[in-house]
Amino acid sequence: MADVDEIKEQKESAEEKDGGKSLIKRFLPWIMIAVIAGFCAGAGFGLGRLFAGSGAPAPDGAGPKPDEPNLVDELAADSDSKNDYGEVWYYELDPVIANLNEPGISRYVRASFTLEISGEMDQEKGSAFFDSKKPILTDMLFVYLSGLSLDDIQGDKNLKSVQSRIREMFNERFFPDSKPQIKRVLIKEFPVQ
Repeated sequence: MADVDEIKEQKESAEEKDGGKSLIKRFLPWIMIAVIAGFCAGAGFGLGRLFAGSGAPAPDGAGPKPDEPNLVDELAADSDSKNDYGEVWYYELDPVIANLNEPGISRYVRASFTLEISGEMDQEKGSAFFDSKKPILTDMLFVYLSGLSLDDIQGDKNLKSVQSRIREMFNERFFPDSKPQIKRVLIKEFPVQ
């Protein structure tokens, strides 16, 4: 009889051990899901804070002062300027060669653009201004074009999107608090190799 009792006790202890393992097996996937979800939420929050702008207002000295004329007023066409008020004029940019963002393939684009400038800006003053900003214009174009893929620059809609994005970039950079002075960006050449 003692042997029968020992056998029953061994079976009961084995069942208790199996019951503990099955409990762990049942809850382990849920624990893993909770840990992964918490990690992803924390990573998303951290990346959002990292890439978000500060949202803080500009310091007092950073903004334009009310008694100082802004850039658009300085470049405005007056009565003795050679271009007629309201008549657009054009400024040609230097060609930019940029590698496209194509993994595994070496593709590049050689792009030349012409800016259509508002007639409200004096042509001589505006040309001098854009000449002084030419390295910045070239850099902005290079960085923007390097981020595009082959699919981003093929087709009519995509090219118009590239033109409008370049126009917006330049207007935001050089004329942030005023009426846009660059009316259109015209493509002079845009071969892709």
